[in-house]
Formats: sequence, structure tokens, C-alpha cells
Amino acid sequence: MPGIFIDVKVAPEITKDMTIARKLEEVCPGGIFDASDTRLRIVDENLDECVLCELCLSAAPKDTVSIIKLYDN
Repeated sequence: MPGIFIDVKVAPEITKDMTIARKLEEVCPGGIFDASDTRLRIVDENLDECVLCELCLSAAPKDTVSIIKLYDN
């Protein structure tokens, strides 16, 4: 479920790659990514903590993470 302002989509192929999952969890200042289980999880209640820093986009392979601005059509 998206936040009020932001939604984050992750390609299915990286959700089981725990190396990428841990990297995303580490770089995100908003706590949007959780790598504490066997797969990457988006923490829905933290989605609106996104500061649009794009560190997750840099940490993941190209086109596998998307930040969707819900207020920007």
C-alpha cells in the first residue's frame, strides 16, 4: 500500500537478493527498506519518510527500484 505522498516499487528479481536488500536498508535514511528476513520488504508505514535522496536508486541495479511521487501525476 502506498504512502500519502510516495510509493516505492522494487523489481521482484531483487527482493530475494539479500546483498542488495541489505545495501538498500543501509543507505535509506527513511527506513523504507527492511532486510531482516529472507527477502527485502518495503516498510509501508515509513514510505512518507522518503526525502527523495535517491540513494536507493544508486544502490540498486538500474531500473530495479522506482520512487513514485503520488502528488506529481
